[in-house]
Amino acid sequence: MALVCAAATGMAQAQSVSTYGTPGLLEIPTAEMFEDGMLVFTAAGLRNSGRGTMTFQMLPWVNGSFRYAVIDRFKSPDRTLYDRSFDVHFRLREESKHSPAIVMGLRDFGGTGIYAAEYFVATKTFQDRFKVTGGIGWGRMAGRGAFSNPLGIFGDRFDTRPVSDEGGISTTGQLDFGNWFRGDAALFGGVSWQYNDRLTFLAEYSPDLYTQEGIANGLRVKSPINVGLQYRFKNGTQLTTSYLYGTTLGLTLSYFVDPRKAVTPGGQGAAPPPLRPEAQIAAATADRSQGDIRDRLQNALDQEGLRLVYLSGTGDTVQVGVENNRYGQAAQALGRTARVLANEEPPQAEQFDIALMSNGVPLSAVRVNRDDLYELEHDPDNAWRSFARAEISDTIPLLQGGILTDAYPHFSYRFGPYLNLSFFDPDDPLRYEVGAALGLDYTLLPGFTLSTELRQPILSTLDDSTRVSDSPLPHVRSDWAIYARESNLRVEHMTAEYMWRPGKDLYARTTLGYLETMFGGLSTELLWYPTDSRLALGVEANYVAQRDYDVLFGFQDYNVATGHVSAYYDLPGDYHAQVDVGRYLAGDYGATFTLDREFTNGFKVGAFFTLTDVSFDDFGEGSFDKGIRLEIPVSWLTGRPSRNKIAQTIRPILRDGGARLNVRNRLYGVTREARAQDLSRGWGRFWR
Repeated sequence: MALVCAAATGMAQAQSVSTYGTPGLLEIPTAEMFEDGMLVFTAAGLRNSGRGTMTFQMLPWVNGSFRYAVIDRFKSPDRTLYDRSFDVHFRLREESKHSPAIVMGLRDFGGTGIYAAEYFVATKTFQDRFKVTGGIGWGRMAGRGAFSNPLGIFGDRFDTRPVSDEGGISTTGQLDFGNWFRGDAALFGGVSWQYNDRLTFLAEYSPDLYTQEGIANGLRVKSPINVGLQYRFKNGTQLTTSYLYGTTLGLTLSYFVDPRKAVTPGGQGAAPPPLRPEAQIAAATADRSQGDIRDRLQNALDQEGLRLVYLSGTGDTVQVGVENNRYGQAAQALGRTARVLANEEPPQAEQFDIALMSNGVPLSAVRVNRDDLYELEHDPDNAWRSFARAEISDTIPLLQGGILTDAYPHFSYRFGPYLNLSFFDPDDPLRYEVGAALGLDYTLLPGFTLSTELRQPILSTLDDSTRVSDSPLPHVRSDWAIYARESNLRVEHMTAEYMWRPGKDLYARTTLGYLETMFGGLSTELLWYPTDSRLALGVEANYVAQRDYDVLFGFQDYNVATGHVSAYYDLPGDYHAQVDVGRYLAGDYGATFTLDREFTNGFKVGAFFTLTDVSFDDFGEGSFDKGIRLEIPVSWLTGRPSRNKIAQTIRPILRDGGARLNVRNRLYGVTREARAQDLSRGWGRFWR
């Protein structure tokens, strides 16, 4: 992630970032927000403490942060604390000409409580360069100058603050509602002055006494006054040096990533084929046979990274089915296909019905009028007008025979490096495995595919872990270190899979074999997803056995039946919600809740959590499964068309409660790439 951020150029500037990685001065928060959709990665260090934070501006009025802190000699000379925490920052009021912005924030509301604090803060800007901030804080921010809680007028419960359980297995990772805005309070404040576009001076009053850190690691607080100097580079990166609490030097570096702005400008790939004049096409196709037209069409589509698998014609309409092997956006594949059809089909073909397919299974179809291609080719508003004229539909009425005889069987392979990361092992916060992977796919018939992937680790620290799981649950995930140690060349998966369309708006899948690294068996899935609907419903059922630790062909004694009912909904804007309810691999029952924000270029940021009937005590550290996930299109980094993505889930180390098979929601992921909602958001690429 740091490499991605460091490569990001031309990012929008943002206001200052605190050592906690949130909008702030040096240590205190401000009532400001980052630009909507911005990702901010921050690394900060001060005496015997380091913090790494990822903050995402989820909405214009709210951002959330995930922080990982390393505190040396915490409370004792021989202890290093590795601490995870979450923050949220809500804007209650926007700044106006005569009044300040006001924000309510919760710091470390879902972790161990080391940094736990709540606050209200106001910020006002004067003459565009001078900002004044003031606020009131509770918890950790109620140190120096603390006074009785003004919220005590609403009840005696606000007068005292229960002691947070610092790292206790029974509470770590839970929301500590009972502590919020309770106990003594204290005031904080500060100012910033932007000298020019690059340099900003910062000063603040912080009530934090660093009591816990000061017990053993030597961080002393002599003064509440902190001062700093911030330099902003041309790409928006910020570097802040500070002198904190009269004793300590601090350094903070923040990278700003705007998912909507690619690292490399687009258009690095080949340009789309220009439309040939209609008279020229009429002359060229006059004496061509249907076989010649098909061969030329296949060759032209191959050059565009598209595989022709279906072709038929009725009257003035040509119907084609293509598999997109190159473009991350379905609309771009459709646009390239439409231009090739216009250049190769005789003039009497007035309409093109283009079906997007996966392994021979039709997903959705778009009808494009040939005349519209010529009329709108140079129209400055061609993206919107062409989408308004296109007709999007299901493919069931379209595909009635017509599969090309030479389209199947079809063989493909992939070979390249892979990287596995494991976060937050208390013995080593970051473990990794690098190796080579070979994937083979053989589609015998439309929808029926034999697939396997082999992996050979080359360099790894995953197998260095000596921690032994003490989970009282069946060890369906927590023995990950044993899998890493006892395997070498691995059969990651080896399956026979059949995907088909049972009826209109329905998609089905059955998969048999070694399904993923730790489990094999039988998996089935059914999805209902109308083309014009924001809602999709799915159900999956699995019967699986746990694989041997060598990840080859044997099985252990444990087997289990699992299944889920799922609902997917496209919220207004870039947001997608998902709820899965059912039985998990350890035999527990519960639900997983997911919210993603996916930008039009495919860059995705999301979060999830799972609650089951497993108690927090039995689950262990973290209390319940949760995490943050990122998907970064390779095209966002390179500017060249690609369907590949870099995906990473940031979560506590694998646990047993709430664990699911890695084949989950496969149908929805495949189908959604060609849905109407995606096309409407990315249709601008139709002409690229």
